[in-house]
Amino acid sequence: MITFTLNGSDVSLDTDPQTPLLWALRDNLQLTGTKFGCGMGLCGACTVHLDGTAVRSCSLPLEAVAGKAVTTIEGLGGKHPLQQAWVAHNVPQCGYCQSGQIMSAAALLAANPAPDEEAVRQAMAGNLCRCGTYHKVQRAILSVAAVAHWEPSAEADS
Repeated sequence: MITFTLNGSDVSLDTDPQTPLLWALRDNLQLTGTKFGCGMGLCGACTVHLDGTAVRSCSLPLEAVAGKAVTTIEGLGGKHPLQQAWVAHNVPQCGYCQSGQIMSAAALLAANPAPDEEAVRQAMAGNLCRCGTYHKVQRAILSVAAVAHWEPSAEADS
């Protein structure tokens, strides 16, 4: 039995501890916002937060999250400033990679609320977008960082 905090609530799963977190989230917990991309932790589509740090859930065994806090795109609640900026800046085209992009961006802003363009580029370099919306992603992140009253939420730190 693996017990952890998921989006602020305690959960326990009785499944193979070597199951990738991605599949536990999608198949066992029906949280389908986290996407499967490459299966090797290279594309970023499966990004979630583990104790506030962006991690790739496709290559992280479930046993690695025992006793820790996991936040998925659903945990941001749809009202996170980045989610609003994504809409305002028309970021997604196909949208497949966007939950991973947002989760990586949220971890960046939690660690560095005022990144410059280079810091954003570096932090987001591991998130692939087949549609090529990188410039829109960067503008959306910088627009949130530019809002003086914005502070990282507890959800972005979980």
